[in-house]
Amino acid sequence: MAATLSAPTTVLKNALTHYHAELGQALAVLEHHRAAGEAFSPAFRLPEPGPALEEFFSASDIAVTELPRYRGHRLRLLDLMRNPATRTTKTLASLTIVARAVRHIAETGDRIMIVTPSSANKATALRDAVHRAIASGLVTAGQLQITSVVPAGSTGKLWSSPLGEDASLRRRNPLVVHECAEPASVKDLATAFATGHAERLHRQHGVRVWYTLGLDNYRAADMVRAFAERDLLPADQSARTHVHSVSSAFGLLGHHLGHQIIARDGRSAPPRARYFLVQHLGTPDMVLSLRHGTHDRAELPAYELDPTTGLYRQDQDPHFPATTYDPDEHLDPTFYTRRPVTSAQMDPIIATQGGGGIVVSLQECISRYGEVRALLSDADVALPADPRRLREWSLVMAVTGTLNAADRGLLPDSEDVLVHGSGSYGEQDYRPLPAGHRLAAADVEELAAHVEEAARAADGR
Repeated sequence: MAATLSAPTTVLKNALTHYHAELGQALAVLEHHRAAGEAFSPAFRLPEPGPALEEFFSASDIAVTELPRYRGHRLRLLDLMRNPATRTTKTLASLTIVARAVRHIAETGDRIMIVTPSSANKATALRDAVHRAIASGLVTAGQLQITSVVPAGSTGKLWSSPLGEDASLRRRNPLVVHECAEPASVKDLATAFATGHAERLHRQHGVRVWYTLGLDNYRAADMVRAFAERDLLPADQSARTHVHSVSSAFGLLGHHLGHQIIARDGRSAPPRARYFLVQHLGTPDMVLSLRHGTHDRAELPAYELDPTTGLYRQDQDPHFPATTYDPDEHLDPTFYTRRPVTSAQMDPIIATQGGGGIVVSLQECISRYGEVRALLSDADVALPADPRRLREWSLVMAVTGTLNAADRGLLPDSEDVLVHGSGSYGEQDYRPLPAGHRLAAADVEELAAHVEEAARAADGR
């Protein structure tokens, strides 16, 4: 299933089909440890292999590209962004989530309504996966639906798709925008809806509401990163540093679980994973937790305005930006999680296995943008020449953080560095969702009304 496109790049085609059996065994572990009494969630089981499922999973390619060495480090890119309908790693988790829903529907006859809060990319990927399931014939448009809740500040990152362009599908699969001062409030809104209205919707419309934000829903697919690393990269190092732009580090926690599954099965394991987190000044909470044991922003270094350059500077802590246009900036609304509960899991893993973290600023990303673009030129990643056209900064953040960390001597001493490419797209890659294709909800009652209307549409009313 692996193919070499050019000297530095190897592509693993249709990773979810390739690892179907191994992934199924790993999912069984999650199913075994599932907490009793939790809200509705389909079993951690995939449909049986077949042509329709293979077509559905065909957007799950993964690639590894050799990058130029930097300050003694051998750099590679783990490209998880190869679905042209999303350009983010959220495709892998979304396909797995929807596949579990497909199996549940086939076995029980239940209808399912996925409900997810998102900063943008998760909504785009899950909507793409739902449409792929319908288009491939795995389910009908009346059996599987999705409601996405997104903060108003992220609307520019929402992709138009067949679920919005078709009027009937748009009514059944609402994309709801919530105006809020704190973007993460969409999680509270979606949680309140699922808690207060899921049983009523099931009783009145026979539709199961699946609130999909749970960590294991995402760790499941991200285990595939570890399988691909084992098969595509050499195990000739004692340790490998994994660099990832993170909000809650779900992807790295999934990769860590994949390593555990490989070790449990007695297979030849990849090198020990040292995790290196990259964040931005708007949400530096996981790096703060690593450095200071708290998410308190009072622990950020103090910045002073340099009147000569107009930049804010600090030299107290190299783990934070040396220069920034604004200490209170928000580089990318995709990274919107404050005080992530996953710090309690990630911190001890890094303490045991090694790693670290760094925070980058927009000014640092801009100053290195040409260098980053050149570094990625052989990796089949097309960064726009003008950074103002970039809409998803995850990959640029990760590579900028890698270079800054190498310059400052912050990377672990392992020579081997794998950058997880979790998202990159510019305005040339998608058509923004038109304003007329989205709804608005100020509170849980308005959200419930939109979901009710979607359920009625699926009822044929």
